[in-house]
Amino acid sequence: MTSLAMLQLVSPSLPVGAFSYSEGLEWLVQFGRISNESTLFDWLESELLRGQLRIEAAAQMPMREALIKWRIDETSDSLKNVLSWNSWLLALRDAREVREQHRQMGKSLLQLLSELGQPLPDGRDDLAWPMAWAWAGLAWNLSELEVIQGYLYAWVANQLSAAVRLIPLGPSKAQGLQLRLLPLISLQSEQLLNEDPHQLWSGDVGATMAQLSHDELYSRLFRS
Repeated sequence: MTSLAMLQLVSPSLPVGAFSYSEGLEWLVQFGRISNESTLFDWLESELLRGQLRIEAAAQMPMREALIKWRIDETSDSLKNVLSWNSWLLALRDAREVREQHRQMGKSLLQLLSELGQPLPDGRDDLAWPMAWAWAGLAWNLSELEVIQGYLYAWVANQLSAAVRLIPLGPSKAQGLQLRLLPLISLQSEQLLNEDPHQLWSGDVGATMAQLSHDELYSRLFRS
């Protein structure tokens, strides 16, 4: 059974600012690459199969182990390992826009967790979104599989939330797409649970180009 804490973590009402980002989707819509339910589904499916978020999802387990060691033994070496994972995942993101998004959302999540009685060992709030997510899963006692499932599910949900505001989709069709993607999210989560993130590759060049081009749009609904 899915824990209630996981439902809270993936809730759209989680105050981390995810609703204000489209991660390049706005550029793709404005330039006609995504225009309807079918093209949106293809985009989401391809990102789940080949996107950067797969590497971030697979890194949840080694990051969790690094956080556990840091929580037990607050030495500089333990912290260095946490910061190394954090920096590596940020460096994999080519678009400055996404790096800044991950910094802002990570900071917001860590501040929320601190207010709820789950601060990091040294009280910092300057880790990026993937690492902050790993800490949330550890602090709220989520299973390893739930942490990965939640990471992928939340990304899809945020993309669908953005799509509803960008294309003629409607909330009912968005929910239908989320439901259709559940088997793939489940399958990918089980596979990524045992994958070494350093051995994975990303084939989302189109997503990277869209993210890099987003702040060049004449008018924007979402943050750059």
